[in-house]
Amino acid sequence: MLACLAATLAVAGPAAATEGYFQTGYGTVQKGQAGAGVAHPEDATSLAVNPAGLVDVGNQINTAFTLFSPRRQVEVTGGGFVATGTTTSRNDWFALPNVAYSRQIDGQSAWGVALYGNGGMNTTWPAVANGGGSGLFLGGRAGVDLQQLLVTVGYARRLSSDLSIGIAPVFAVQKFRAEGLGAFAGYSATGNLTSGRDDYAYGGGFRGGLQWTLRPGLRFGLSGQTPIWSTRFEKYDGLFADRGSFDIPGSVAAGIAFDVTPSVTLLADYHHIFYSAVPAVGNSSLAFLAGTPFGASGGSGFGWRDVDVVALGVSWRATTDLTLRAGYSHNTDPISSRDVLLNILAPAVVTDHLSTGLSWRLTGNSGFDLALGWVPRHHVVGVSPAAFGGQRIDLSMEQYEASAGYSYRF
Repeated sequence: MLACLAATLAVAGPAAATEGYFQTGYGTVQKGQAGAGVAHPEDATSLAVNPAGLVDVGNQINTAFTLFSPRRQVEVTGGGFVATGTTTSRNDWFALPNVAYSRQIDGQSAWGVALYGNGGMNTTWPAVANGGGSGLFLGGRAGVDLQQLLVTVGYARRLSSDLSIGIAPVFAVQKFRAEGLGAFAGYSATGNLTSGRDDYAYGGGFRGGLQWTLRPGLRFGLSGQTPIWSTRFEKYDGLFADRGSFDIPGSVAAGIAFDVTPSVTLLADYHHIFYSAVPAVGNSSLAFLAGTPFGASGGSGFGWRDVDVVALGVSWRATTDLTLRAGYSHNTDPISSRDVLLNILAPAVVTDHLSTGLSWRLTGNSGFDLALGWVPRHHVVGVSPAAFGGQRIDLSMEQYEASAGYSYRF
């Protein structure tokens, strides 16, 4: 399985509109609602959010393809280490597929499998002029590429007419590459921090959830995922804290679905992502200046804080063949102003997400799904450490996303 995942990663780009580097929704249906839907499963891909919903989606297969365009920019003012002026990251368009399958075992239980991804810590900064050298960090072209592909296999059981539960092991493969960071080699425990070569890590964890009908037309959903405990990035054991350790953080989510009318459903979700619990991501980005080298225990991360997300969505079954969706979500910013220097590599600073979508039934068994998303440009501004010139650094990003999917029920 892991070999298959690695092969898929080789052709897939980073994921889609992001909360840190987690996706804002998995699958075209959820994306059309800005990620809301913990209590409202509509297709097999809902397994990636709340496996308890498998008992409500029947037998089906979903395929989807997402085009994602993050527009990343850094503006640096004042003389110092980082190249001054406005620089725009290259590679603006990425593509990622996702696939899910669900099967009812009997009237009370079901199983399913889903393949999906995460991404967002991705930049390619050109080799701009920088004093007598080139590149934002005086190392030529600079940037990082983190991709995460996950496969989850779930089982759900209806315990009563009002309550269902589900559990799903999650398997993951991660790919990472960094380049242009040679200026930081003197701060590294091993010197392995900027090879420009791909490295892979593998891991696993669990997701569980429940869905509870509080009364007719009102449903509550709850789900949680453990960290995805992963092997180390050995080629970058001098970059990531704890000798290249890079687990995928755990998360929890809760949501309400309320049927205002038989054809209109309102959705409200809360998600929490534990980025700060992963040393490579959550450790202070300035630890290397206090004498703890990159790659060591307690070494620098990116200084990311945990992220809280509120997602609101609406689903309107306009006709027997057409369902329209819309959504808005807001997340707290994982990056603070004191951590802007290293987060030039991963400027995941967006906070607001707007989306719309539809599902069109083509036949009695098949349908087409579409979702469009826009993430307005958001800025985080700070000052680099005095040792690097005390420059004003303005990180910003805007995102566009389009997803199309096909579903077949049998």
